[in-house]
Amino acid sequence: MFDANFWRELMIRLPVILIALSFHEFAHAYTAYRLGDNTPKYQGRLTLNPLAHLDPVGTLMIIFGPFGWAKPVMINPLNFRGSKRKGSMLVSLAGPLSNLIIAVIAAVLLHLVVSFDTNVFWPTFFQSLVIINIGLAFFNLVPVPPLDGSKILAGLLPYHMRNVIYNLEMYGPIILIMLIVTGAIGTILTPLIIGVYNFIIMITSIFSLL
Repeated sequence: MFDANFWRELMIRLPVILIALSFHEFAHAYTAYRLGDNTPKYQGRLTLNPLAHLDPVGTLMIIFGPFGWAKPVMINPLNFRGSKRKGSMLVSLAGPLSNLIIAVIAAVLLHLVVSFDTNVFWPTFFQSLVIINIGLAFFNLVPVPPLDGSKILAGLLPYHMRNVIYNLEMYGPIILIMLIVTGAIGTILTPLIIGVYNFIIMITSIFSLL
């Protein structure tokens, strides 16, 4: 398992994962901060330093498996200016959205390095950056606590139905690990990730002509 190919892949995969997770959690923290909540600032989460955001189990899952997660950013919606529900939804959406933005930027850079650089490292690096950011974005939109999708869904549901989501919080990590280990989550998300990857590569292909 831990042969030369594994270590070469890890040299690319690890920095890509750190970039994806750091921007994802920073986007949550910064959005909450801009909405008036200083909680992420006090907890040291307004940073791109990966050490502030890594969750040991989630990081191992994404290194050795298809999906994983970082340490959730703690927020207090009561501090938000305006609608607390909309604020919570915006904070939750910010993480996946940041990953999709990085995926598009990485796709542009992928086209450029393929056009100008014959070194295999950078094309592989940027391709991994595209794929992992897309995967992280859509994985986090799965409506199982503590993922962002559960918080977005809770914001969309009528007030009396939100307890269904909240009651799942203590079982969420177990459910996620089961979905990953059984391959169920991969079966659902992989076609979507491939489709979005192909779409992003297609719309950014104009940069291959430069």
